[in-house]
Amino acid sequence: MKATFLQYNKPLLTAMVQEKTPGDAINTIMNSHYDGADAFGIQLECLERQYRDVETLRGIFNACMGKPIYITSYRHNQSDGMTDEECAEYLLMGIEAGATLGDVLGDWFHPEPYELTFDEEAVAKQKAVIDRIHALGGEVLISSHLHTHFTCDQLLEYARAQRERGADVVKMVNFAQTEEQLLENLRAAAMLKHELDCPYLLLANGAHSRLLRQIGPNLGVCMYLCVQRYGNNSKEQPILRSQKAVRDNMFFDKTSGLA
Repeated sequence: MKATFLQYNKPLLTAMVQEKTPGDAINTIMNSHYDGADAFGIQLECLERQYRDVETLRGIFNACMGKPIYITSYRHNQSDGMTDEECAEYLLMGIEAGATLGDVLGDWFHPEPYELTFDEEAVAKQKAVIDRIHALGGEVLISSHLHTHFTCDQLLEYARAQRERGADVVKMVNFAQTEEQLLENLRAAAMLKHELDCPYLLLANGAHSRLLRQIGPNLGVCMYLCVQRYGNNSKEQPILRSQKAVRDNMFFDKTSGLA
């Protein structure tokens, strides 16, 4: 069966890989297998530029042993200074090398504070990238990192706009600086389950962000984004082995996705 992020019995435990060299990336992948990863999220922008070619990426992806691979090609880290066109071509290289799901930023080609553009030319360019990913046999996620707190209605508006552009999976990273914002994010996670016709990933950053990341999939979110260990990466993402213990001791209704 072909690897996919679109069908699953339980929300996927996706181990994020944020390494600068192929060797370190493969080490993290192998350790994540032992800790129970169902899938991998390889952040290509973290890889130093001398390692950015199809054969090197294939070598990294081979270590995933057939499990689905989610890739990002964001503007920062080792990709700082690259144009959006260059970031998009790098993402397409990853799909060509065997990745499953490509992350298209919602404001590619026309940067916006809340990472979703409605500029017609930019949207047309995004759709062209999405078509190329689909033509290569890949799946598409569109993401928006909001950098502030959005309400349930605002999140739904973003999700529908992403879906209309051709996303197979929609993703929003909201903010939660207060308990009230945390509760609204939990309500949003449950609401999106009933309003969308595709898998969705709702996450949060901020002082009250961790609970959504830990239990969002019990409300309908399609996967957990975890790290195999803490290093210089974000401490908001749960540790893979700990989240696996939580996930594996939850009951999931296959028809609703809820615990």
